[in-house]
Amino acid sequence: MREHAPTEPAIDLSPSPGDEVKTTTCYMCACRCGIKVWLTDGKIRYIQGNPEHPVNQGVLCAKGSAGIMQHYSPARLSKPLLRVGERGRGEFREIEWDEALSIAAGWLGAIRERNPDELAFFTGRDQSQALTGWWAQQFGTVNYAAHGGFCSVNMAAGGLYTLGGSFWEFGEPDWEHSRYLMLWGVAEDHDSNPIKLGLGKLKARGAKIVAVNPVRSGYGAIADEWIGIRPGTDGLFAFALIHELLKADKIDLEYLVRYTNAHWLVLRNPGGADDGLFARDGQGRVLCWARGPHPGPLPQAGEGERPSPSSAGPQATDAAPRPSSPEEPPLPPAGEGRGEGRAHPADAVGISPAVVGEYLLADGRRAVPVFHLVAERYLDPQYSPDAVSERCGIPADTIRRIARELAHAAFEQTVRLPIAWTDAHGREHAEMIGRPVSLHAMRGISAHSNGFHTCRALHLLQLLLGAVDTPGSFRYQPPYPKPIPPPNRPGKQRQTNGALDAAPLGFVHGPEDLVVDEHDNPRRIDHAFSWAYPLSAHGMMHSVIRNAWAGDPYKIDTLMMFMANMSWNSAMNTRQTMGWLTDRDDNGDYRIPHIIYADAYASEMTAYADLVLPDTTYLERFDAISLLDRPISDADSACDAIRHPIVDAATQPLQDNSNPRDVRGFQSVLLDLGARIGLPGMTLEDGSPRYRDYADYIVRHERAPGVGLLAGWRGEHGELEAKGPPNPEQLQRYIDNGGFWRGHVPEAARYYKMSNRAYLDWAQKLGFLGHAEPIALQLYSETLQKFRLAAQGHGAQQPPAQHRERVATYFDPLPIWYEPFEGAQVEDGATRFPLSAVTQRPMFMYHAWGSQNAWLRQIATRNYLYLHPDTGARYGIIDEDWIEVESHHGRIRVQAKFAGNVQPDTVWTWNAIGKRRGAWKLDKNAPEGRKGFLLNHLISDITPRGDYANADPVTGQAAWFDLRVTIRKAADAGDETSQPQFEPLPGPAADDRPLRYGVEFRKRR
Repeated sequence: MREHAPTEPAIDLSPSPGDEVKTTTCYMCACRCGIKVWLTDGKIRYIQGNPEHPVNQGVLCAKGSAGIMQHYSPARLSKPLLRVGERGRGEFREIEWDEALSIAAGWLGAIRERNPDELAFFTGRDQSQALTGWWAQQFGTVNYAAHGGFCSVNMAAGGLYTLGGSFWEFGEPDWEHSRYLMLWGVAEDHDSNPIKLGLGKLKARGAKIVAVNPVRSGYGAIADEWIGIRPGTDGLFAFALIHELLKADKIDLEYLVRYTNAHWLVLRNPGGADDGLFARDGQGRVLCWARGPHPGPLPQAGEGERPSPSSAGPQATDAAPRPSSPEEPPLPPAGEGRGEGRAHPADAVGISPAVVGEYLLADGRRAVPVFHLVAERYLDPQYSPDAVSERCGIPADTIRRIARELAHAAFEQTVRLPIAWTDAHGREHAEMIGRPVSLHAMRGISAHSNGFHTCRALHLLQLLLGAVDTPGSFRYQPPYPKPIPPPNRPGKQRQTNGALDAAPLGFVHGPEDLVVDEHDNPRRIDHAFSWAYPLSAHGMMHSVIRNAWAGDPYKIDTLMMFMANMSWNSAMNTRQTMGWLTDRDDNGDYRIPHIIYADAYASEMTAYADLVLPDTTYLERFDAISLLDRPISDADSACDAIRHPIVDAATQPLQDNSNPRDVRGFQSVLLDLGARIGLPGMTLEDGSPRYRDYADYIVRHERAPGVGLLAGWRGEHGELEAKGPPNPEQLQRYIDNGGFWRGHVPEAARYYKMSNRAYLDWAQKLGFLGHAEPIALQLYSETLQKFRLAAQGHGAQQPPAQHRERVATYFDPLPIWYEPFEGAQVEDGATRFPLSAVTQRPMFMYHAWGSQNAWLRQIATRNYLYLHPDTGARYGIIDEDWIEVESHHGRIRVQAKFAGNVQPDTVWTWNAIGKRRGAWKLDKNAPEGRKGFLLNHLISDITPRGDYANADPVTGQAAWFDLRVTIRKAADAGDETSQPQFEPLPGPAADDRPLRYGVEFRKRR
């Protein structure tokens, strides 16, 4: 009998995820990774990372992969909506786009004729501020801002006024060479895939990672050491580290004198109008005290011959005064200075500047170097580890050890790269030498009322170690660094065509740049750039609704918002905010007459709109991830990218509705509205629209001659980079290249960008800098001192009486620390509310829109309040008890869960998972609404004293993480529902059938 050979099953060893693949940019968080989207029969089948993309190199997280369910979300809006019932009840009728745009143009056109400031235009996480800010400028309203005021303005302002760059997504650790990384307040929601890639490199090399955060999650979970700090005390911890480094003489004086203002002379004239300003000569040049000949000014870039390497640039020498060791007096006595010397321009060549001592200038004024003030302040015993340990919750020995480890990594593990380069003064270097210590920080340190100075404290720590843009340290990402402060000031005057003289947001250089009226009252509805919050570079979105309701400083007509869930998870004082949106005046009219809201989804905010403009999803439209906005560059290259329609919105119906959706990208809608009301730059001479849509604008709009939203493939044939005439085929070139453009920084220009001749010339050529002069990093901020002098009664513009003490206190030119306002202003606050309460951003979700995603909801459909088991025992609470949480502002009822990954005096929860019932097309009994919750109900939008916004006094950053609470077991333990609860929003019943997306693809195979 013959045996039969076994039959092998037919196996497809190279299955295809679909029949077509397109590349674009993800929009599931702020990382903006490159993705490949696979389609089958025109439907999205699979999303994967694009291995060619510079941001993520093929890595993709759960959020990015779940973009399918973001696109096919049942919560998607499908038609323009006009309110028919009471505001807040979510009662609308569908209308056509012509009617919707006619209504909006009617409201907006009347405002612009009457007073453009009656429009308050505020946007959320839209990633298109290069357009929306320009549109607001053309409209002529000062009342424009984006979400940064309640998210990251402390981080941006603290960095840009110190380094000309910042943490967040605008700088990165040197992943290739760093030996010691400290993560300060870093959650997992920003720049997440590049950070994961970088952390993997550090772990593989054996570098040490230290996480400073009250909660250990995500990145902190893989750190070599977790420092569970008390919220709001990061600045104190940084000062204690600085104290120890100064005592041990572990600072990089050579770096400080070359690249910072450490040697610049500061005038000492108590009570005088020039006290604390930099000493300058008759030509306005900042002075230092140094030995050596007077060499005169440096030649300007492109003028004359650069100085020879042997004489170029100020430099510290062994003869220069050094900071004290523990055995020496901390500073020389005041007097005529030590040794011979004279005042020189601080950027002079061939000199050895002094960094300590008091000096008598030729005109009789006395001055000390900046570094003298630094040493004088931070060597004070109040900043010793023993003095700050209890307040920070960190053992003093730990602080001393971390300082030693930083010093060891910086000065005993020096990185040397054999790359020749030339500095801005003409000095040629055979190699690049760096301190392999990196710091990275995010919202955890910035979302406090003392966050601006905390950010500056971290930058001061970096600078003293010589660890900014050197091999192994924090690195700038192009187009940074910028001049300090950046040159663009906020617009405040209207031109003859009604447009503002500059964009509404910018950087204040002194009191003269504030946006105030002739009586020094705020001109902006959010009070940004006023004496109350002078350096509010991102605006103050969290103040808009209260002030609009109150008519402070005036009544507005229309509040127009895009992707800003301000009635729920983006609101402090959520309950009262909902009341302000629906409140009426004595005549029965809404206090905020008109609300226009644009979004792709039916969020909680949608119910409060009078007119809803339905946006597309990110897979249905064009977007520009622009270098003029929030760039996706890395330290070695300038990058930008686009999104483009992967699917046609008209062919993508809702899952429970066979009718096509009639939606339009908000950016295109904005340009349409601008043309309808005749805004400058948006119409042709005959009044017809200048731009067909946003895609046309991306290609043809020029912010300056040759400068548009995209840097790649400019010029008639796409032969130019960064600058050049528009290229009609530019978008197609991006699409053909995977959706991105990348311009590599020359090898010799990749470090010391603030003073690297090759980088400065390259950055000027590409339009990142207006000039190629070096950027001196600022340990000491003269901008802040100008405000302090104004508060002391000097100068033409001075703060009103009610703001003087505040400005004088918080506008210190050196970083300071003070108790966050909520803890300091509540009577017996430490006793009544002994716990800090913070939120963490989950790695698997991002703001509100991620937590309505069907696939991501399978990871978490509700949140708990997490507390340390020791904390539970202290309050008589056991695991999974229902508890009451109370602040000075309100009370909520939530379920507790024990977790050992939290500092014992802190409780925490995931952000934005709690939903209002009926929103986001979730079932009215979904866990997000019944058991999920927000800490926002406990957070007041104003300080406990009620005199200012609950915000940083320098920048206006929302102080989300200042929240202080107490907890107790709930009396009605049998009720398993979180409180407060609100009336469910109306709408069709959610589809409760099991989700089976993708079944049809399997059946087809």
